[in-house]
Amino acid sequence: MLVLAAIMPGHVAAQQIRLIRDAEIENIIRLYSTPLFQAAGLSPKDINVYLVEDPRLNAFVAGGQNMFIHTGTLMRAEDPLEIIGVIAHETGHIAAGHAATRGESIRQSTKSVIASYIIGLGAALATGRPEVAQAVISGGQDIALKGLLSYSRTQESAADDIAVRLLNGTGQSPKGLLDFMRLVSGQEVLYSSNQDPYLRSHPLTQERIRFLDDQLRRSRYGSTPADPELVAMHKRMQAKLIGFLQPMDQVLRRYPETDMSLPAQYARAIANYRSGDMQRGIELTDALLVEHPDDPYFYELKAQILFESGKVAAAVPEYEKAAAILPDSPQIALALAQAQIELNDPATDQLALRHLAKTLRQEPSNAFAWRLAAIVHGRAGDIGMTALSLAESALARGHAPEARDQAARAKKILAANTPGWLRAGDIEQLASRLADEKE
Repeated sequence: MLVLAAIMPGHVAAQQIRLIRDAEIENIIRLYSTPLFQAAGLSPKDINVYLVEDPRLNAFVAGGQNMFIHTGTLMRAEDPLEIIGVIAHETGHIAAGHAATRGESIRQSTKSVIASYIIGLGAALATGRPEVAQAVISGGQDIALKGLLSYSRTQESAADDIAVRLLNGTGQSPKGLLDFMRLVSGQEVLYSSNQDPYLRSHPLTQERIRFLDDQLRRSRYGSTPADPELVAMHKRMQAKLIGFLQPMDQVLRRYPETDMSLPAQYARAIANYRSGDMQRGIELTDALLVEHPDDPYFYELKAQILFESGKVAAAVPEYEKAAAILPDSPQIALALAQAQIELNDPATDQLALRHLAKTLRQEPSNAFAWRLAAIVHGRAGDIGMTALSLAESALARGHAPEARDQAARAKKILAANTPGWLRAGDIEQLASRLADEKE
């Protein structure tokens, strides 16, 4: 289920930052990035990759090990090797510790911005809306406009060098990174306001392009194409993003009715549903399921359409099919739990708690999941666990005073020395410290 979360930094002039959560797209990005992270000696589970809904080319690292990739980069890349090359370059910045070399004021500003990004995502998802949610965050700044993420030419060259080594080390061609840099270099003559932000934050020189061209010729994998499976995933990802984010006329220009490829059918199914023709969206999704009965993301799409059409009871079994195929997906588990809770049935409430537990094991700071857990505990009359869940949700959203108060309430109600009671104490102390820091 593709979810958009809009985050507006505190000052009025800043643009909104819109983050995307989608199980399929995030899985593809993880397949691209995990070998690179491992080759760089980094733990994949310690690096957070966020998708920014923005049609412009950009990707950046901030706040230590947080990587942000624009949807424009994903949609405009001709080949998965281009995205893999971009990720390799950003991984180079992480591995080289470039963020740590900046001055204290920039570090603190970046930390504030990233907090706004991440806390805002939790706050936005905590609204419970499965489509576009908004959250207003105070204290944030527009990273691109303020130039806090700008790298020096020396750092860029170092990241390129690391990227090439990572690509060669994972048996992949540096061609994608070179192709992407050539795409960006075509904008150098544009005025700054018209350039994609990648060019402004990643200084590009002809020396860098010559270096990559030379490394491509030297690489034993220079002529190695992308894995066909990754190519198929890339085309699906692009079709999904275009279906969700572009108007129907643009979707049909890219994927006309005569195009019966899987990506084209996928894009048209999504676009019809997004334009309000829910029935046509379901018909097209059903056609995909006839051809691909084991595809979890098609079941997820059908479930999302049914759920947003108000047909919650019909959506649940579709989410269950998706969850059965992908039992470890935290987002599908969360969507299933939400639908089960909407049924307002004690039996399905308990099933929902199990699915929420799956989500929270992998995403312990998922504010929306904790909010749903609070609803289930509240219906069951478990006031202590309700307060604890609300405390967790508030902490994930950055609302320290609320988290502190709910944790104190939970601690009074829950039995002493139980796991819930101990966790409430931890939250109370942490939230109190965070609240004091803000004052």
